[in-house]
Amino acid sequence: MTIAINQPIEQKQLSFDEFLARFALSYVEGYGGDNRYELIDGEVFDLEPTGLHEEVAAFITTKVCVQIDKTNLPWFVLQRGLLRPSHLSMTAFRPDVAVVDRDELSKELLWSNQSILTLGSSIKFVAEVVSSNWQNDYARKVEDYAVLGIPEYWIADYAGLGGTRHIGKPKQPTLSICTLVDGEYEIQQFRGNQTITSTIFPGLKLTAEQVLRAGG
Repeated sequence: MTIAINQPIEQKQLSFDEFLARFALSYVEGYGGDNRYELIDGEVFDLEPTGLHEEVAAFITTKVCVQIDKTNLPWFVLQRGLLRPSHLSMTAFRPDVAVVDRDELSKELLWSNQSILTLGSSIKFVAEVVSSNWQNDYARKVEDYAVLGIPEYWIADYAGLGGTRHIGKPKQPTLSICTLVDGEYEIQQFRGNQTITSTIFPGLKLTAEQVLRAGG
């Protein structure tokens, strides 16, 4: 199976402003468009996804949008925007799927000019589709998204790439749903025909297999 490649592409560390100028505001010759990169501890990662990676992300987006519409909430799905945690000076994540609370955007100082969020209170839900650099999804982002106070974080590991300490043995496709409780994530894992449980979207009636196979 072909998987998304996600490795640092810069030898030296960059500040957020340097990253923004070089990789997030314009087309980068030899690398591609401006929505392919994120910055983690000064390292730039190319997020160019495979087709299946995009299918899984699109499936989650579609199902989430249906739930938002049904409940008439003032939320929307961010299209590949940047999440720059205010407590980190050299990090800017680009979630595969992020649900934003429109009512909170007045507090976002960068939003009116750029698709950049800095406050966890603006984000109700995040999903990451796991790539070859799975450590960021299972460790770093779990920690930082919890610090930000994001209520729910999905890790969609459609190829079973995560380490055995995260998804067990034998490694297999796994959907990990992290729910924020008292400032820390409690993690439930779903596989195969197990029905998932979402606190943010309780109306979702999906199995792990449906999510991880993008409905196929």
